[in-house]
Amino acid sequence: MGEIKVAKEKEQTELYEHLEKMLGSLRYGTITLVVQDGKVIQLEKNEKIRLK
Repeated sequence: MGEIKVAKEKEQTELYEHLEKMLGSLRYGTITLVVQDGKVIQLEKNEKIRLK
């Protein structure tokens, strides 16, 4: 398996910033990275809400 490549440093920084925001606002759920041709092209956040 090869490494996942993010084209440029700017894109990599942008990706990390989006991931930090998503992780900061997520209590329960998943974050999925969609990869195409070895590059991250999409982030998906699936949040669960726990009812007590």
